[in-house]
Amino acid sequence: MSIRVALVDDQHLLRMGFRLILEGEDDLQVVGEAADGAEALELIGGLGEEAPDVVLMDVRMPRMDGIEATAKVVRRHPETKVIILTTFDLDEYAFAGLQAGASAFLLKDVEPEALVEAVRTVAAGDAVVAPRITQRLLEVYLRQGVGEGTRGPSAQAAPQHAPGHPAAGLPRGEDVAQALQDGTPRESLTQRETEVLFAVAEGLSNAEIAARLFLSEATVKTHVRRILTKLQLRDRVQAVVYVYQAGLLGP
Repeated sequence: MSIRVALVDDQHLLRMGFRLILEGEDDLQVVGEAADGAEALELIGGLGEEAPDVVLMDVRMPRMDGIEATAKVVRRHPETKVIILTTFDLDEYAFAGLQAGASAFLLKDVEPEALVEAVRTVAAGDAVVAPRITQRLLEVYLRQGVGEGTRGPSAQAAPQHAPGHPAAGLPRGEDVAQALQDGTPRESLTQRETEVLFAVAEGLSNAEIAARLFLSEATVKTHVRRILTKLQLRDRVQAVVYVYQAGLLGP
């Protein structure tokens, strides 16, 4: 079955270039294009059951920008994943997009092979945030004070995680699961799930987590799936955002 992709960018030539790259692959199909966020919502809503699996979403666009559009796409079409497109890798709008529910972000000058791989990875629900991106996320949160005033007692007291030593200094599994904004409690994690969560927050892939914790990749995938379910998170990227926003991980 083909992966359905929608292209959202106000630059026609860029959309054309991405279409040529994606449609050169047997398993990828471009189902529509939009020049801004408002048009994207109309496009996706009109496709019904044929809604895209993945949307490539520009950040800066007229009428409705990519951040607002991403939040609305995620809310209205939970099965559709969004990849934010940005000109600069330090573009803070891109990180706002991750907070809005995007599953990844790419530079607009991404290599064709990397673009194709990113679409396939995100469509499979196994998006991974690279370590340099997690570090940048943390810097943004610390500078903007994201999460301050919302941290629970356990989060404030949580010791910092020491990279390379997943079992050292981690909070208890029950302390990781903080309540949702509406007060609904999240289910507690086991200690092993806590270790996996912090490894995900470092930007490690399933294979790297398996090697670090002496587990099989299948077991890691099972742990990640349970973590997302218990914490009511959309995907791995949102797990990274959750850890930082909750104040569970420091530089």
